[in-house]
Amino acid sequence: MAAAAALEAVAPTGALWGLVQDFVMGQQEGPADQVAADVKSGSYTVLQVVEALGSSLENPEPRTRARGIQLLSQVLLQCHSLLLEKEVIHLILFYENRLKDHHLVIPSVLQGLRALSLCVALPPGLAVSVLKAIFQEVHVQSLPQVDRHTVYSIITNFMRTREEELKGLGADFTFGFIQMMDGEKDPRNLLVAFRIVHDLISRDYSLGPFVEELFEVTSCYFPIDFTPPPNDPHGIQREDLILSLRAVLASTPRFAEFLLPLLIEKVDSEILSAKLDSLQTLNACCAVYGQKELKDFLPSLWASVRREVFQTASERVEADGLAALHSLTACLSRSVLRADAEDLLDSFLSNILQDCRHHLCEPDMKLVWPSAKLLQAAAGASARACDHITSNVLPLLLEQFHKHSQSNQRRTILEMILGFLKLHQKWSYEDKDERPLNVFKDQLCSLVFMALTDPNTQLQLVGIRTLVVLGAQPDLLSSEDLELAVGHLYRLSFLEEDSQSCRAAALEASGALATLYPVAFSSHLVPKLAEELGRGELDLARGDESTKCSRHLHCLQALSAVSTHPSIVKETLPLLLQHLCQMNKGNMVAGTNEVIAVCQSLQQVAEKCQQDPESCWYFHQTAVPCLLALAVQASMPEKGHSVLRKVLLEDEVLAAMVSVIGTATTHLSPDLAAQSVAHIVPLFLDGNVSFLPENSFPCRFQPFQDGSSGQRRLVALLMAFVCSLPRNVEIPQLNQLMRELVELSCCPSCPFSSTAAAKCFAGLLNKLPAGQQLDEFLQLAVDKVEAGLSPGPCRSQAFTLLLWVTKALVLRYHPLSSCLTEQLMGLLGDPELGPAAADGFSLLMSDCTDVLTRAGHAEVRIMFRQRFFTDNVPALVQGFHAASQDVKPNYLKGLSHVLNRLPKPVLLPELPTAVRIAALQCMHALTRLPTPVLLPYKPQVIRALAKPLDDKKRLVRKEAVSARGEWFLLGSPGS
Repeated sequence: MAAAAALEAVAPTGALWGLVQDFVMGQQEGPADQVAADVKSGSYTVLQVVEALGSSLENPEPRTRARGIQLLSQVLLQCHSLLLEKEVIHLILFYENRLKDHHLVIPSVLQGLRALSLCVALPPGLAVSVLKAIFQEVHVQSLPQVDRHTVYSIITNFMRTREEELKGLGADFTFGFIQMMDGEKDPRNLLVAFRIVHDLISRDYSLGPFVEELFEVTSCYFPIDFTPPPNDPHGIQREDLILSLRAVLASTPRFAEFLLPLLIEKVDSEILSAKLDSLQTLNACCAVYGQKELKDFLPSLWASVRREVFQTASERVEADGLAALHSLTACLSRSVLRADAEDLLDSFLSNILQDCRHHLCEPDMKLVWPSAKLLQAAAGASARACDHITSNVLPLLLEQFHKHSQSNQRRTILEMILGFLKLHQKWSYEDKDERPLNVFKDQLCSLVFMALTDPNTQLQLVGIRTLVVLGAQPDLLSSEDLELAVGHLYRLSFLEEDSQSCRAAALEASGALATLYPVAFSSHLVPKLAEELGRGELDLARGDESTKCSRHLHCLQALSAVSTHPSIVKETLPLLLQHLCQMNKGNMVAGTNEVIAVCQSLQQVAEKCQQDPESCWYFHQTAVPCLLALAVQASMPEKGHSVLRKVLLEDEVLAAMVSVIGTATTHLSPDLAAQSVAHIVPLFLDGNVSFLPENSFPCRFQPFQDGSSGQRRLVALLMAFVCSLPRNVEIPQLNQLMRELVELSCCPSCPFSSTAAAKCFAGLLNKLPAGQQLDEFLQLAVDKVEAGLSPGPCRSQAFTLLLWVTKALVLRYHPLSSCLTEQLMGLLGDPELGPAAADGFSLLMSDCTDVLTRAGHAEVRIMFRQRFFTDNVPALVQGFHAASQDVKPNYLKGLSHVLNRLPKPVLLPELPTAVRIAALQCMHALTRLPTPVLLPYKPQVIRALAKPLDDKKRLVRKEAVSARGEWFLLGSPGS
């Protein structure tokens, strides 16, 4: 028994020895992973592995020793977390000693040291010992790339876990790394080396007397000139190296005396990439530099930046030059000055003004914009810089505006003034008297009002933008200024079609300024618009067609545009509703377009109210009952309908009213929404009209109980309301409502009403939580669809119900959606409903505007289109192949609708190579069409055909070359 136990104890060692021999002498790679796995499982220890390697580690042949150490290092890389402190000490000493071995052994030794650098049990002092040994024994730059990378990794690991120990080395650590990195060329290693240098600086390691040497060893790579090879598996881009090196160069002010001359030299070079990199690096440096570092280089830096902005043909160089000037000014602005110190910011800005001012006054205005851009870049850096430059430049520009008489020149000058005014919006001034623009207020207002009355549209547009910026300055405009401004905006809001852009700008400006000055707009603009609306009503009563098409519409647009403040909404909303009611008196010739225009204005007001809960509720409780009352009145059977009453029941007008009610409901709080739903649902189910204004109607309102077709059409308004409610609002009489909707959805007498009922049912269904109630309503819909799809007069309506219920379920990933989709696919072969079923897939994949929207709180999963594609396209394809020739177009059309709505990144991987070739052949064949028809698309097609030139399939590339060649020749002589 004792002998057997001894044999079992020795057995693992024998197995280990065999694995070692297979790796070292047999040159097999697999045993290394097996040994590591056995060590992890506890079959044997690292010490036993070393003992088994004994002869290999002492072998006189370097390759054998290297192979033995390689095995040990690979085991340590996988098992370093299992090592004890005592084992780590012995292994470190062993590996340090082996650094003196033959050069063939060194790569394996470095791998072992990398494994040990990851050990948690590494005793204090050994990290320093390892690095000293590497610095002393290894000439890193003579090693292959992978081994150099290993050395950098060892240093990175120690810096992450043994920072204080390494700092104990002082500047010797920095010097050792400088020697190690010097001459590195591989981009993979440079990325790691740059990170190490950045950490040396940012973590406050001692640089000692080696600041310049550290700068030299990194700046020699500036600017980066690297183009990755094609199909580079490492994925290192030029930009990666640029940013990594820039982080090093801009990490410390101690590099400034060496770096700034280098940057100036590269900016002044003829190489575009060098200019860009240098300007961007200068920009980054200004974040850490102060006046001390910049002082001696400011004149040269300004000269270089000025030249690039004045002379460059590259917009990128200009933009980076302006950004650098901005950063330089900001750096000088934030530096703390001693009482006796020179104010570098003041002198720097004076130099900029001296070099740019005179260009603003040149008659040909050749360098006006470059000069203005430079001045604005500096002025935008700080409040102090802004005040300094603006106080010097604004008087000059105001003078130039009056000197020039041409509108184009005045527009240019005003645009420059606008740029300086915008800069002042960045800074706040506690003391009203300190605001620098106050001095120029009267001149600026006079100039803006001159621009607004100029016949030149472009000058008017700049004047409008300038007025908005002036208005945004606190307490700058007086009440008289505001009255004049409102008057100009009113006039501009009624310009004719040839000045449409100016009118649109005036409306936008009115909205922006009305938010800031509601009293001024309430006093001076709203009354004028009310008068204009009254005149429009008289014109409509007389049937003046020209007026209907212009001033009436402009007035409505102005009323909605200015409704940006709660107090103004309380004036404009009653005006719009009163105007709509006046149309209903029967004495106006109000057409569809006029009513829709009022509804569109109401919707725009509703959108503006959504940001303010109080305004939102005011709009809802004011507008929605009024609209419902008008619609109910219009639906009543009377002997003499007014023109408007007929108009109010038209599809397009009801759709416009749906938008108003939906927009007015989506942002209600649940509590307020519950108050409203308690009135509106009983209106439609019970005919309770008590909450409506002017609720005296000739008969009951019963849209669901054998009501007239006019009453049934108003279910669209119910849909707009209930389908826009938050999900947590309880709807009263829901069971009755859902049953009434299902019944109406299959009523053949009025397609508009049945579709509205189906959409309303689907919208409510989508929001219901999973449970018995949802299941009951689904069964109700399924039964109704099955019954309706049988031969009879309701097939089309039953199909519409099926389509909307399917969409409601697809959006929320309901399990029943797959069954309903299959039923829809089955209808593709139906002689009567097949084409409609094909178009139905477009509805399933597209976004709706009135129901089942995210804005209306519907449950819409993010990836519903991708899921629908994955679940159903295979069945569509299979059905296409199995269908008869007369049915195939339906399948193809349905499939095209699905693909058309799918994001391209999802779609492209699904297209097989045959499809890509066929598409390219089609593009080739299109070149046979008449050339004048194709020429507008030539640039777009050539760009699109560039991508398949790199396709992985040779046949695809061949077709792409052929097609692109034909498109290139399109329109050329002799083609």
